[in-house]
Amino acid sequence: MEHKKRFTLEKLIRRLKLLEPLTIRKRQPIAPFRYTELPDAFADPLTETDIDDSQWPVIRPHSYWGKWNTNFTLRSRFAVPLDWPKQQIPALEIKIGEASNWDFCHPESLVYIDGRPFAGADKYHKRITLPDVYSDGKEHCLSLHGYSGRWGYFDTEPKFQLFMEDCSVVLMDRALSRFIAAVRIVLQTVQGLDPDSSRRAKLLHAADQAFQVLDTREPFEPRLYESVSEAHRCLEEGVKKSGHPLDVDITAIGHSHIDVAWLWPLAQTRRKCGRTFTTTLRLMEEFKSFVFTQSQAQLYDFVRQDYPLLFKNIQEKAAAGRWEVTGGMWVEADCNLSGAESLVRQFLLGRTFFAKYFGQGTETPILWLPDVFGYCVNLPQLIRQAGLKYFYTTKMAWNQYNRIPYDTFLWRGLDGTEILTHLGTTTPSRTNKMVTYNGAATPEEIQTTWTQYQQKELSTELMTAFGHGDGGGGVTREMLENIREMGQMPGLPRVSHGRAVDFFEKLEKSAKDNLPRWEGELYLEYHRGTYTTQARIKKANRMGEIALHNAEWLAGFAAILESDYEYPHLQLNRVWQLLCLNQFHDIIPGSSVAEVYEQAMSQYQDIMQTAGQIQSQALKTLRQYMGGHILVANPNSFCYASLALFPEPIAENRCLVTAEGEA
Repeated sequence: MEHKKRFTLEKLIRRLKLLEPLTIRKRQPIAPFRYTELPDAFADPLTETDIDDSQWPVIRPHSYWGKWNTNFTLRSRFAVPLDWPKQQIPALEIKIGEASNWDFCHPESLVYIDGRPFAGADKYHKRITLPDVYSDGKEHCLSLHGYSGRWGYFDTEPKFQLFMEDCSVVLMDRALSRFIAAVRIVLQTVQGLDPDSSRRAKLLHAADQAFQVLDTREPFEPRLYESVSEAHRCLEEGVKKSGHPLDVDITAIGHSHIDVAWLWPLAQTRRKCGRTFTTTLRLMEEFKSFVFTQSQAQLYDFVRQDYPLLFKNIQEKAAAGRWEVTGGMWVEADCNLSGAESLVRQFLLGRTFFAKYFGQGTETPILWLPDVFGYCVNLPQLIRQAGLKYFYTTKMAWNQYNRIPYDTFLWRGLDGTEILTHLGTTTPSRTNKMVTYNGAATPEEIQTTWTQYQQKELSTELMTAFGHGDGGGGVTREMLENIREMGQMPGLPRVSHGRAVDFFEKLEKSAKDNLPRWEGELYLEYHRGTYTTQARIKKANRMGEIALHNAEWLAGFAAILESDYEYPHLQLNRVWQLLCLNQFHDIIPGSSVAEVYEQAMSQYQDIMQTAGQIQSQALKTLRQYMGGHILVANPNSFCYASLALFPEPIAENRCLVTAEGEA
């Protein structure tokens, strides 16, 4: 009651806001960036140190710049002064503009220092800490290879330009930054607790006492910084006396959902991987307990081709247990529209890639499909036959009318196979019930992960996936600070970093005897329109599936009968990868922008042409082996009645053709 009378919470929130800018002890402006527009995402990024950028236009601070849906490079130079105290944290503060709130992490860029990729910079990653090697007083080349984004979501015309703010080299006060993170979590926790809770009152008291110790009479005087250590100690002691955390354990899964294509084409996705994964590795250097989980073999293959050194570093982190390779499939594929053989190939291609590049058994046995638009009834059987054990999604919570009555259950498929399944329960707030796989790791989200769970009597083991996603971006420093401070926070579930497989194994052990069963399809009501949108893509997919089946059938037949025939492994593998790529859950359902489908149709033509060449070569081999002038082949497992026509003019060694002229 006393805190309510004195507006303690409101007062401390305001004081915290006033304190945050004071984490910057020193600031040195970066020279204005020079700018050039690039023709596409594959153009030379112009990040080498010896590039002559003297004729490029200069973007002054506090001016508008950039174009809608554009690739660019910005270049400048920076230096960390030699006289800056070594015990503090030097960082680059990069604020090149912010698109609309609903435009993912755009504008985004990969920061190069002296020609080498260093970290991603976007609207969620504006401050990049620098290791000691750059605190040498020397000038270093700074390049930003980026993409402006599609401002306004689906708009076809730009609404506004980006606004260039001041960009600087800054010196962050280590102790004050840590204290602010701790206070932030205490105050956010308080806002979610019952007004009459004793924990709430004690936490507020602890924060209030800490601010009384903090000397803020003259904020720019050394006395402020000298008092931080004692204020933080006071806060920690008060928090310990405020009670216990809930008897619930939440595994925090660092993650970035990257849509292979959606409101951007494949070329941008390749760049998003470079930015997001480079940022992740940089944060791992600072936060030693941080573990990252990433799915989709296709994304790893993009990185392998485009950023070989980054790929090598990821392999090293995976071997060390800090980077969890998971997902099972080539992409997070639509599970309603593709054929059964395609679903099998998704697993075959994905698991083969992970075994080849990360080692047998490195990939964790989870089918990870947080954003897919529904799940067919034969999927449990395929999961088990692919050597996986668990299934995770959040999408079923998006149903319009009927909520699945369980969040943890055994999903029983068509043949009786049962798979341990968990549906995510993290929502952005207590009022926004839309479950997210792009969590921000706030106290409110940790609370909703538990409060939204429907089976509290079943298990106290839960997980939350955090990190900016869909358009990539990934985990931020603030998220990692939050998890560090929330670990044993009174009134919240206990939180710790971990891998998704760690969560599933604990869940399996704690709940195995009481799990309910769900039989049949997991039908998502929310995205029904995707069954019919972009019909030409769906037709092209089906034609590709049929063509690859026929080509493989004939090639296999030819390889068995004729020892000189070389089975086209590499060709078939390449076009199966293309087909599976275009079964991504925002491509084949028809939910992407137009340029995605222009590229997809070109790739389908490649698939059909390659399949046709393989088929023709196999037929030629079979005809030569069997003799005679005419060969008829039925690739189906059933009798098939159709017209077959003699070509004009009739010639030796020609096969019959269909009405369309195909062999």
